[in-house]
Amino acid sequence: MIDFDGYRPNVGIVLLNAQGQVFWARRVRRDGWQFPQGGMHTDETPDEAMYRELYEETGLRREQVEILGSTHGWLRYRLPNRYQRRGERPLCVGQKQVWFLLRLLDDDSALKLDVHETPEFDLWRWVDFWYPAEHVVAFKRGVYERALRHFAPLVETACRVTLGFSPRNPSARTPG
Repeated sequence: MIDFDGYRPNVGIVLLNAQGQVFWARRVRRDGWQFPQGGMHTDETPDEAMYRELYEETGLRREQVEILGSTHGWLRYRLPNRYQRRGERPLCVGQKQVWFLLRLLDDDSALKLDVHETPEFDLWRWVDFWYPAEHVVAFKRGVYERALRHFAPLVETACRVTLGFSPRNPSARTPG
């Protein structure tokens, strides 16, 4: 499902542990690391797509997480030309995403990367909150930064931690 402007509707998931660290996973047969994310089916709401993707990519079910927040409206990123499939119609030029902040309510042992027949990830770890904004593939960086800046105050409150400043804007307090 591609919209009129060429963007595929998608959900992104920032999964948080009690210490304010985030789930960071390596894509199967690739060197890239990212947050769980995935496309929405035509008949799904963003919440439904998020729970489906959460299970497919991490093995977690809705009772094992708590939704702490979500972004308002779509956050978009454009795919570099080399990743656009020029022969396909409609042409997908990028993704538009609703992001969710989830808190893990279970032990780490609940995370299972192989519940789906074609796993998305083969390795995962907990990383500092701002780490993904600096280490995700360059074309996704802006969306990651916007989502994390939006979620930072929620994380500080929920986990009783101080996250500091966004990596790209160290002189300003993280906006809500």
